[in-house]
Amino acid sequence: MTTALESYVAGRWVAGDDGVPVADAVTGEHVVTVSSSGLDLVAGLGHAWRAGGPALRGLTFRERAGMLTALATQLREHRPHYYALSHRTGATTADAKVDVDGGIAVLSAYAALGADLPDDTVLTVDAPQRLSRGTGFAGQHLATPRLGVAVQINAYNFPVWGMLEKLAPALLAGVASIVKPATPTAYVTERVVRDIVASGLLPDGALQLVCGSITNLLDHLGPQDSIAFTGSATTAARLRAAPVVVREAVRFTAEADSLNCSILGPDAAPGTAEFDLYVEQLVVEMTVKAGQKCTAIRRAIVPQKHLDAVLDAVSGRLAQVVVGHPASAQVQMGALAGLEQRDDVRSAITALTRGARIVSGDPDKVDPVDADAERGAFLGPVLLHASDPDAAEPHDVEAFGPVSTVMGYRSVAHAGELAARGRGSLAASVVTADDNTARDLVRTLAPWHGRVLVLDTRCAAESTGHGAPLPGLLHGGPGRAGGGAELGGLHAVDHHLQRTAVQGSPAMLAAIQSSPAMLAAIRGTS
Repeated sequence: MTTALESYVAGRWVAGDDGVPVADAVTGEHVVTVSSSGLDLVAGLGHAWRAGGPALRGLTFRERAGMLTALATQLREHRPHYYALSHRTGATTADAKVDVDGGIAVLSAYAALGADLPDDTVLTVDAPQRLSRGTGFAGQHLATPRLGVAVQINAYNFPVWGMLEKLAPALLAGVASIVKPATPTAYVTERVVRDIVASGLLPDGALQLVCGSITNLLDHLGPQDSIAFTGSATTAARLRAAPVVVREAVRFTAEADSLNCSILGPDAAPGTAEFDLYVEQLVVEMTVKAGQKCTAIRRAIVPQKHLDAVLDAVSGRLAQVVVGHPASAQVQMGALAGLEQRDDVRSAITALTRGARIVSGDPDKVDPVDADAERGAFLGPVLLHASDPDAAEPHDVEAFGPVSTVMGYRSVAHAGELAARGRGSLAASVVTADDNTARDLVRTLAPWHGRVLVLDTRCAAESTGHGAPLPGLLHGGPGRAGGGAELGGLHAVDHHLQRTAVQGSPAMLAAIQSSPAMLAAIRGTS
């Protein structure tokens, strides 16, 4: 790996000038410098418009699906290298597998989806609708690939999965992509993109990588282009209001961090299987990726009568978590992505303590295994208790790390009200064996959440857990969570397609489609 991280723009690997230094999250050693200064990003945009897009649009949906299958197979062979590199970001091998294997699984899922689409470049969305009293005039919706480029701005916590979840539906739709990874972990993304380019599986210009700022590129987007963003709500709001987005109606979607919650049902008393499931899930969500997941549980909402039992059980489990060098066999939780991220989490914990008290962990003290606590970005898990569940801080402040706040609710209705205080979240979970409780909470949570998991003993053995988005389901959420959606099978592909109502004779409509297929049938909807 070179000291200056290279971008892949207009068919060339090239490094920017005067880069920002990036350190190893575990040792503090210099890894790379990252910059896009001096790069001709407008040329890259033109390359995607003139080369990558037309080449992809010339392939059928099934041909693109085959391309995704081959790409997943190719990346799977390089997984050990990605795991080792991920250790430098603070991720354990288990964390890296979530990121790497999860991303490759997304490629495979969209490949399987594309195999069921027509061997054509056009999709018919619905059946013809008669538009006149006779039978000679009808209308039908067609979906065709947009002619622009998909600019994909990713977060630092999932440098592989975060890229591939956006890239897969864009490629299947036939749209070229420009990927911008977050600086702290960009060197992992760069390695994956380098392997993709070397494979020769994608057409020239179908995938480009910009390590560093892309502000200059965004200013040149047009009405056929799109932006998909993952990151903070503040940055999402700024991008959404960018003059070019407003002026050109650039298609924009955002997935922002959110104050996700998990609710323990009143029936799930200490000693029940559901109580144990709740405790286990909360500890997992706090410690996987050191809590650096946009879907992690930030608010644990439990019945007031079970509050002390939950605090004791979770604190006991957290006390056994081994923090340290992610490559060490006994370590269960690694470091945060960098010292800046650790400082941000400590600051957020300080803000949370204005409305809650720490009951487990110390944000200023940790003794990591096989690592230096000061040079590495280590932070032990921190559990807080908000004695006043209606206090503002737990519902307003997010600590993006191994931190969660427990609060008690007075009634099921009150639990729903507390969940809504997050003002829109990516994910919520309800742990209960009572069907009525589950029904009431799901219906209350649904308007404010992109996904709701109902967990009990009937599904626990097969459940993927609170924080795991799946390719076939929508990943996104309203309000604070960004108001957008990623993944979701064909819903994510739709983001890169233009729907057009075509009117004419039924015979002409049939002639326009060489191999018609109905998206509604594929979706299983009427």
